[in-house]
Amino acid sequence: MLSAASGAVVLAAALDWTLREPPSRGHPVALFGRLVAPVDRRWQRPKFVGVAAAFALPLVAAGATAGVVGLAALVGSTAALVAAGFALFSTTSLRMLLDAAGGVVEDSDTDPETARRNLRALAGRDPTDLSSGELRSAAVESVAENLADGLVAPLLAFALLAPLSLPLAAAGAAWVKAVNTLDSMLGYRHKPVGWAPARLDDAVMWLPARLSAVLVAAAAGDVGALSRAREWARAPPSPNSGWPMATLAAVLDVRLDKPDVYVLNRNVALPTPADADYGIRVVAVAGGFAWGLALAATLLADRVPVVVLASEVAAWV
Repeated sequence: MLSAASGAVVLAAALDWTLREPPSRGHPVALFGRLVAPVDRRWQRPKFVGVAAAFALPLVAAGATAGVVGLAALVGSTAALVAAGFALFSTTSLRMLLDAAGGVVEDSDTDPETARRNLRALAGRDPTDLSSGELRSAAVESVAENLADGLVAPLLAFALLAPLSLPLAAAGAAWVKAVNTLDSMLGYRHKPVGWAPARLDDAVMWLPARLSAVLVAAAAGDVGALSRAREWARAPPSPNSGWPMATLAAVLDVRLDKPDVYVLNRNVALPTPADADYGIRVVAVAGGFAWGLALAATLLADRVPVVVLASEVAAWV
């Protein structure tokens, strides 16, 4: 029988695959965005404000999530499972990402204007002058990067904290998602207030990005892609996003190119529609692995309570 944490993982995965996203009007990430919006302006001491926002706002999101799941737990274990499952669902995204990327690839040759318009929901770049191959490159880059940001990172936080308590696990996933959202809204070079959110996101995403690269290589059955990707992974300005993107470039043996910013796997061609479709399928399998690992971790935690693990570690030390 599944525990509340394991059941929450299953529920969140099922909701992601069937509903794709919570309703936009009440989406917790959209609500958090409204909380962040007043910070996005000029300040006399922007770095101080950025540090305060990076510290406080994700904690607000985590505290609210923990409170909701904790109140549900007072009703019963089933209510706690449902609350935690919806919380985890609201912090993760895979199916909508895959569908959006697939649409861009499908239209890249036949209707590039539509592809350019739809790319805006996936990638933060100006699509106006992108060729068909560059549109496919952007879609492939986005699914690889967002595998880490939108799925692996919150799942990892949830799985690591689930042995302690269900409200804490849900809060961990919400905190990670809030950090990533704060960075996506503020963490740009031209926004001095974004320095602290960007640095915090860099620290939080260090492990999820590299774990995502491993999952991509495993999904493709090409472990050697990791060593080939090492050569290009540091090309993007981000210290993390290059790892899953470069690994997918190695798997596909294609060039991924963000004009005037970076090039991954420079000496080969941009992805064809078939290449891009295969890349999206690889990320889908990698995402399935991520959900499976999160479920396995919560099931293992049920069998080996955290108190036992802590005592064993203390005895070993």
